[in-house]
Amino acid sequence: MGHPDHPSAAPTMHRMNAGAGVERVARDVAIGISVGLVSGIGSYAFLEGLDWATRTRVSHGWLLWLLPLAGIAIGVVYLHLGGESAKGTNLILDEWHDPTDMGPPKRMAPLVLVGTTATQLFGGSVGREGAAVQIAASLTSLFRRWIAPEDRRAVMVAAIAGGFGSVFGVPAAGAVFALEVPHVGRTRYNHVVAALLASFVGDRYARQLGTHHTVRGPVALDMDIAVALKLCAAASAFALCSVAFVELTHLLKRALTKRISYAPIRPALGGVVTVALTVGFGTRAYLGLSLPLLDSALAGLAVGSTAFVLKLVFTSVAVGSGFPGGEVTPLFCMGACLGSILAGPLRLDKPALAAIGMVTVFAAAANTPITCALVGIELFGGGATFAFVFVPILATVMSGDRSVYGRQRVHRSTGIPGVDGEPTTMGALDSARAAAIRERLKRR
Repeated sequence: MGHPDHPSAAPTMHRMNAGAGVERVARDVAIGISVGLVSGIGSYAFLEGLDWATRTRVSHGWLLWLLPLAGIAIGVVYLHLGGESAKGTNLILDEWHDPTDMGPPKRMAPLVLVGTTATQLFGGSVGREGAAVQIAASLTSLFRRWIAPEDRRAVMVAAIAGGFGSVFGVPAAGAVFALEVPHVGRTRYNHVVAALLASFVGDRYARQLGTHHTVRGPVALDMDIAVALKLCAAASAFALCSVAFVELTHLLKRALTKRISYAPIRPALGGVVTVALTVGFGTRAYLGLSLPLLDSALAGLAVGSTAFVLKLVFTSVAVGSGFPGGEVTPLFCMGACLGSILAGPLRLDKPALAAIGMVTVFAAAANTPITCALVGIELFGGGATFAFVFVPILATVMSGDRSVYGRQRVHRSTGIPGVDGEPTTMGALDSARAAAIRERLKRR
């Protein structure tokens, strides 16, 4: 064999690198297809459960009164059986960053499936993406023994992509979400093949099993300088909405964790507050996923001027108190309602701005603007492509270093003393901000 510096060695080394690349792609293809099938099955079962829970709650309104008891029951189960599963999607992100021998617990899938379905059944305002991603990632642990150590991150990438893409019916966005969400300021494309295949296969298989996603009407927006300036104003409002949700949710989590040591009491209290809010405002529109409210906003129908605020509060109470589930669908609802409200004063098409708001509030809350641009294009067509790209990016920049996912890593200077290193996490930044606020209050 020639010396590496010798000209005759170059073709040999090139063939070795090419061979390793082909082998890597082949393994990612196998992982993507396998995890995609698992994700499709998990998402289908989960969505069927959510549909049943929603229909049952609507038909039996008295179930809402049992939400505090459901909170205690869910809390007790997670306390005694949950273990690491209680970390939810943040555990999946930790597995992405630092893969372990065991992987996500196998019990995470049934726990989050039953827990999220029960929360929806009794009226808690939580979403579905977190559960779908956790289910997909947990199910991969069933064949963990056959996964080589060097493939563990690829499996997590595929699980995130397959769960997101299949539960929302957006395969391209699902793949990008898996690449974009672990890091803020850096996107790695090492396992893009696994992500694309898992998301596509998961979506197709879930549909073949019987999953039906709502078909959204195409939206269009003619761009000029005036419209661009109006979209800047809308982006500011969407960013503020996402910041309010993230800050309120984290505030409730910190306060309840500090003041209530017995964890099951926290979701029970959240259930009491949810019931009180429902009675106080005289409407059940903000329970569960609030899909009718989302559909009304996207159809250009009138929604209340405070609809996005109330959905924000209901969801922060549920998520902040510890009910299992995700945040994406509630954030979609908040953004669509806010966009519908802003369309009048900004003189923009109401369905178009509702669709833009739907994807933008989530983009800013999760630091995933490219994912959300693709969600917009996949769901609403290419008639407002520039707006679907421009507004989420702008709002994400405006929202600053905040995220619904505390284990997202940040790869840039944050300017916050004590955590200004690379990388740090969104959770660390949130804790640092909270400590700084407490210190300023003490000085006053």
